[in-house]
Amino acid sequence: MTHPAYRWPDPDRDYLNGAFIPGAADYPPRWSAAAAGFRQAMGRRADLDLVYGPLPRQRLDLFLPEGTPRGVVMFVHGGYWHLFSKAHWSHLAAGPLARGYAVAMPGYTLAPVARLAEMTAEIARAAWFIGTRVAGPMVVTGHSAGGHLAARMGCADIPVPVARVVPISPLTELGPLIATGMNDTLKIDAEEAARESPARLALRDGVSAHVWVGAEERPAFLWQARVLAEEWGCGWTVEPGRHHFDVIDGLADPDSPLCAALLRGL
Repeated sequence: MTHPAYRWPDPDRDYLNGAFIPGAADYPPRWSAAAAGFRQAMGRRADLDLVYGPLPRQRLDLFLPEGTPRGVVMFVHGGYWHLFSKAHWSHLAAGPLARGYAVAMPGYTLAPVARLAEMTAEIARAAWFIGTRVAGPMVVTGHSAGGHLAARMGCADIPVPVARVVPISPLTELGPLIATGMNDTLKIDAEEAARESPARLALRDGVSAHVWVGAEERPAFLWQARVLAEEWGCGWTVEPGRHHFDVIDGLADPDSPLCAALLRGL
């Protein structure tokens, strides 16, 4: 594995995950295959492509546990707001399902078609829709860019029926991303960074939060996680031995520390 040559400051290198993960290119097809197999195995307990809005990607998959759900977990996928879809992650529903919770996985409109504020509004709309389908407390989690959107659901300016948010490796302070090459696609400006950075916004009263990140992640992601935990005054966990691509694996295991943190206090 060859790392890019270091120069400082280098915002692109700060947020370049794949170059520092052995076999990084193998992860997306592995995720996709595991997710497809999981959906097939779920049979009638998988309610796929439910429409929560008028736009093409405003669809969500809802996975139901055996018996009456104790509540619902919404997982928001990552991909720097311009990659992947809900279809890559279905298998991560296994942990909460085994604990008796339904799991919803929404799609949302990606950049450059949508700006971050529009994505935030779409996930909020999905949360309201999910609340009409499943009774009980709602937990919102998400990974990377999805961690950003999950954190936004806990912010004081977003009135959604959410009891807890657990952002995983989230992007919480958007200012540094303005200097990256991917901002040619995202179009984040100073005003949007101020409005859409969870670390600059208050946690909504009545919502609990916990931030999760892998110990082997890029330093920028460790910083992003810590900043949110400090600003919100909530707990955060640095999981040993985990990098940006496998830090989500615990969601598939009902006995994992991540799954326990997800549902703590409910």
